[in-house]
Amino acid sequence: MDSWLVAGAFAVGVVVGLTGMGGGALMTPMLVFFFNVPPLTAVSSDLVASAVMKPVGAGVHLKRGTVNLKLVGWLCVGSVPAAFCGVLILRALGDSAEMQNGIKVALGLAILLSAALLMVRAYLRLVERARSRDGRGEPLPQSRPERHVRPLPTLLLGIVGGLVVGMTSVGSGSLVIIGLMMLYPGLRASQLVGTDLLQAVPLVASAAIGHAIFGDLDLSVSLPLILGSIPGAYIGAHLSSRLPGGWVRRALAFILLASGLKLIGVPTDTTGLLLVAVLFLAPLMWMVIRLRLGFPAFAFIENRQLRAAKAEKAADRGDRR
Repeated sequence: MDSWLVAGAFAVGVVVGLTGMGGGALMTPMLVFFFNVPPLTAVSSDLVASAVMKPVGAGVHLKRGTVNLKLVGWLCVGSVPAAFCGVLILRALGDSAEMQNGIKVALGLAILLSAALLMVRAYLRLVERARSRDGRGEPLPQSRPERHVRPLPTLLLGIVGGLVVGMTSVGSGSLVIIGLMMLYPGLRASQLVGTDLLQAVPLVASAAIGHAIFGDLDLSVSLPLILGSIPGAYIGAHLSSRLPGGWVRRALAFILLASGLKLIGVPTDTTGLLLVAVLFLAPLMWMVIRLRLGFPAFAFIENRQLRAAKAEKAADRGDRR
């Protein structure tokens, strides 16, 4: 068994535990670039590992009551058969060199979409915080989410997510969770993550079964992924309460951007220039967005102000006693 493959899967598992996103978008490129695994085999093996890893986080959210089971049901009605169909589409296209290259490009596009959606998610959460702070937004729910379900849009979201996951192994976290944020803006972050994680269990399982039957599954690749990713996800979940999630998400988006550009065939020098530009320009753009929404330019200043406000309130309560 390849110990480096186990170590790589462990690192990806930690990232997934920290952010709830990036499993397929990191694992599959790692297999393709660093371990020279054929793209179709990488997709198949990653899905099998994800099918084992996803239920762990979903079980935690079920216990905490941060899952909307109605949403999960409608998503799964669309995503489970669509994921299986995605595998059948790959099977029908064949396994020639052109097909493997096509999978590689499709994977790269899906990863670039994941990177973009990760930033969209951060922006939407910042807007939601600004609206709640100013009293312009809908109050965030404080109990188990029982919001009115929109069946048709939710079903279509499941179908799109299922097809993408079945063909690329990417999107069960990033694509679906962004769609949920847009369809149901009143759901809290924990409820979004919990609902997405639970619907991803049958979705990924369907795609994994399809690849096990019709794809190019290699147990010598899948088993090390499972052995490494499960403890990594467990540790990452515990670290998530201690590390600043904003920095982790930015690092994840940067890695996804680099992986996606290489997978779609962008030359190395061009990729380097784009990454350097993003590294310098993205923080400036984020500072401008924060200032326009009424927040300090830097998050640490906001956190310092929040701590000072809490300390002042605590002191006032002490004086009144």
